[in-house]
Amino acid sequence: MEREKRLARVAGSLYLGVAVLGGFAELYVRDRIVELGHPLATAENIRDSATLFRAGFVADLVQATLFLLTAMVLYLLLRGVNELVARAMVVIVAVSVAIICLNLLNQWVALQIATDRAFGAGSDALFGLFACMHHDGYLIAQIFFGLWLLPLGYLVAKSGWFPTWIGVLLIAGCFGYLVDTFATFLAPGVADTIEAFVVAPAAIGELSFVAYLLIKGVRDGEEEPRALAPVAS
Repeated sequence: MEREKRLARVAGSLYLGVAVLGGFAELYVRDRIVELGHPLATAENIRDSATLFRAGFVADLVQATLFLLTAMVLYLLLRGVNELVARAMVVIVAVSVAIICLNLLNQWVALQIATDRAFGAGSDALFGLFACMHHDGYLIAQIFFGLWLLPLGYLVAKSGWFPTWIGVLLIAGCFGYLVDTFATFLAPGVADTIEAFVVAPAAIGELSFVAYLLIKGVRDGEEEPRALAPVAS
């Protein structure tokens, strides 16, 4: 049980790092600097806050790495529940991390264009293109950031090591992220209206899961997950 508690707290610490760094990069840096549809204003914002924009870029690189490590540690913790589902969880996270890292090239190029006067006339339009590409790429990565909550929620609910309601919220959060992403592409006006409601289960479920991992680790009294499944060969 001590091994499982150590793994749980390591996973919780990594997951918290993902949340803090990802929130800093997206909600603090890009939301303050990037004004979609206004490349000139955004370029000026970046020139005025180039160091902050670079910090957001690095924070996203680090959080992507921590995200993959989080999935790997959770795999070690929860593979006894269902090996195949645990493997699927890691694969989904790996796809998400790959998209996030490749998509960050768009943010880096946008930074170079905004701060390098050598690009000359028309650079703001080019900058706007890369800024929009990064924004849309982030939404595509969100598909997989939502999908990983489905196997994670299943493993959490079936393990017996965590409250079942956390697993249920994580599963609901998966579908909430998917609805939000596809609504943004198909009906942006609708997405702005429903976003706060559809992503709420994911936010509550993930924060509760991180808190449980850090504070309690796993539930006492069960040496093995109650839904133990044979490990695939």
